[in-house]
Amino acid sequence: MLSGADDVRSALLTIHPGAGGTESQDWAEMLMRMYTRWAEQHDFEVTVLDLQPGEEAGIKSVTLEVDGEYAYGYLKAEKGVHRLVRISPFDAQSRRHTSFASVFVYPVVDDSIDIKVEDKDLRIDVFRASGAGGQHVNKTSSAVRITHEPTGIVVACQNERSQFQNKATAMKMLRAALYERELAQRQAERAKVEAEKTDIAWGNQIRSYVFQPYTQVTDHRTELKVGDVQRVMNGDIDPFIEKFLKEFGARVA
Repeated sequence: MLSGADDVRSALLTIHPGAGGTESQDWAEMLMRMYTRWAEQHDFEVTVLDLQPGEEAGIKSVTLEVDGEYAYGYLKAEKGVHRLVRISPFDAQSRRHTSFASVFVYPVVDDSIDIKVEDKDLRIDVFRASGAGGQHVNKTSSAVRITHEPTGIVVACQNERSQFQNKATAMKMLRAALYERELAQRQAERAKVEAEKTDIAWGNQIRSYVFQPYTQVTDHRTELKVGDVQRVMNGDIDPFIEKFLKEFGARVA
């Protein structure tokens, strides 16, 4: 199940909400909590590299580093669109809503991989960090955004306390993204990798999490169904990961 060249590596996991404003942003935050709980249960170390909070609730985006052996091998099973069905706590009329969020996973690149990043290819912007309640927010422009102009890849970090630390972390994120891109080109699978980044909408979901009118989590690739949705949201996603890797692991190595 874990025979891919990069499976043993740590993972970078990004979550983006789909259309729907606060409802989808809240769903993205719920997924972040789910993956954090899963990682903690497996003794992986989780670091929030970049988090953009929503205006009312939830998050606009997040990048997590999940550090530990085979973190990428397991989490690659989570790539795709995740669908939520529930009665929205943000709807005064208590109507049922469907929300979407996308998850994408990259392997963390170690320093032995030869990825050349030229200074002339980078645009580096600094800005003030943002966060709820002013926690870990600097009054100086310590947050860093790096744009790799030849590829258009953009990474950002505002988690660290100094601009120097944020830049170092952002460069790590950029190297990981460039490595994934280069690997896809070498294996002539770039089109396949890009195809995984489907529209965050109906019809593209890999898994559905239904809270009402019944409770069930369904993986649409393996048809595995689990009735205890709260247990899944508390990080118990191993049955989905294991069944996916047994059926498709060799194809996504």
